[in-house]
Amino acid sequence: MHAPNRPTFLLASPEPALMAAIEPVFLSTGAHIDVVLTAEAALEKMNGPNPPGFALIDANLPGMETGKLLTAARAQGSRFPIVLISDNVTEELIERLADGILDDLILRSSNAAYWQFRIDKALHRFRIERELDNLRETASRNAQLDRLTGVYNREAIMTTLFRETDRVQRMKSDLSLVLFDIDDFGHWNSRLGVDACDELLCQIVQRTNRMLRSYDVLGRPGMDEFLLVLPGCMPANAATMAERLRIEVFATPFQVVGEAVRLSACFGVASSQGHSPVVVLREAEQALQWAKSAGPESIQCFGLSPHPTHAPVAFLSPTTGDELLAW
Repeated sequence: MHAPNRPTFLLASPEPALMAAIEPVFLSTGAHIDVVLTAEAALEKMNGPNPPGFALIDANLPGMETGKLLTAARAQGSRFPIVLISDNVTEELIERLADGILDDLILRSSNAAYWQFRIDKALHRFRIERELDNLRETASRNAQLDRLTGVYNREAIMTTLFRETDRVQRMKSDLSLVLFDIDDFGHWNSRLGVDACDELLCQIVQRTNRMLRSYDVLGRPGMDEFLLVLPGCMPANAATMAERLRIEVFATPFQVVGEAVRLSACFGVASSQGHSPVVVLREAEQALQWAKSAGPESIQCFGLSPHPTHAPVAFLSPTTGDELLAW
């Protein structure tokens, strides 16, 4: 087995003289060399679980016709450079170059120094393109994340909610939300300062993440508000999750700026039940408002438990003078 960080180059040619000339060029790059003698063997390598980082293909390979070989290799979405060694330049090969199926073409009559130049050029171009792709992927991923806590931001968590709702509607499975808000977080901002409270939010996320399944999703739609999207979770189980969060995340004091800070939160639970994501989110928000009305550390489930009623207000009847109660 070759080293995991060592690139693998594929050399596909039935001609010993050609392989003898090319192999030193490949070895000078520090790459591991895979040599195959037929078109079918080359295709198996290129479409295998560990494709090469570079492929040099001889147009004289026995077996599959060269054009079909190149098309079949790219059909799997391969992104490594493919360079063809040919006796001449044909219109078909020019089209393959224009379509991106082929990255470069080297005439068989070229000397080793020219081969080295063209191979280095193809690899350099490939490395630049791969770095640009990685930068684009990183930028796209970062745009979805809350900069402070690293969980999904509001836009990303809503996108996830729409996607998961569509999936559970098709599969007729369960989906629940747990929306929780830290009690009186403004007090802690005033007392500890913004930096300390940012650290508290990060610690809350760390504790919460330890409780989640691999396919659960945590997002931060508001400053001190978090949303859990729980695929395959029935309402009663989501209520149990809220209870676990109340105990395992918030019951133990947080350590910040040399103080032990005891936080609490209120929780609103809602279940999709085939509703649109906008509806189920509003139900979770309504349940959270009921929980806040009930007091710190309260849990309310939309559709499962009654929301709290307000205490009656006493007033005097303007006609009889009797004391009345109103809700």
